[in-house]
Amino acid sequence: MPRFPAPRPAMEHGPAKIIAMCNQKGGVGKTTSTINLGAALAEYGRKVLLVDFDPQGALSVGLGVNPMELDRTVYNLLMERGVTIEDILLKTITPGMDLLPSNIDLSAAEVQLVTEVARESALARALKPALSEYDFIIIDCQPSLGLLTVNALTAAHSVIVPLECEFFALRGVALLTETIEKVRERLNPELDLDGILATMYDARTVHSREVLARVVQAFGEQVFHTVIGRTVRFPETTVAGEPITSYASSSVGAAAYRQLAREVLARCPVA
Repeated sequence: MPRFPAPRPAMEHGPAKIIAMCNQKGGVGKTTSTINLGAALAEYGRKVLLVDFDPQGALSVGLGVNPMELDRTVYNLLMERGVTIEDILLKTITPGMDLLPSNIDLSAAEVQLVTEVARESALARALKPALSEYDFIIIDCQPSLGLLTVNALTAAHSVIVPLECEFFALRGVALLTETIEKVRERLNPELDLDGILATMYDARTVHSREVLARVVQAFGEQVFHTVIGRTVRFPETTVAGEPITSYASSSVGAAAYRQLAREVLARCPVA
């Protein structure tokens, strides 16, 4: 395991690197990774904006927001003229980390965007005013490869693929990398694969170890050195509505996401 040193404090903020947290399979740790990577980056002095781009609103719930009580969400930012990021922005309990929330209204955007001109670039246009304010913008994608996910990939500079250490999750990665390649060719030539993040790893099981070995064999250096293990702390943090870095600061899970933040920063030194 390489050693990733603690980064130097940021003297100024922006322009933001946009990361799409993407996997078409559900339940692989996208939302957990978005929240905790964002919180760990904020701990290291980076300004972070989290974008809930899933109509289920799991990211918003995981940060203590009730999506059903929101008057305006990412949907309004995408579909209504005159709505700005400031109109829907919410502060989180983590200093330096903000949220653009979502709820079930966003599912309507997938249908409405079909008739729009440059429909794949709607999110990129909406996020443009925030680029100078933040160091990282992390988009929590929905578990599908539909128009919303294509919007996230078109807006992003890079993709992190959380991958549960089990065989069914492994099978879908080829389809996702194919989609990333198509978006890169046709819509966003700057899009890179930051890396594949192994999640829900249990070193006690042969199955987990075999899947991780296969991932490394297939993707090599594109696999993050940091591995996120299984722990009961993650479901607890969802109920508490806060990141593991503050809820259980000294836990193994918090240490893993801090290490992931250092590794992400090491991979993009300009941040």
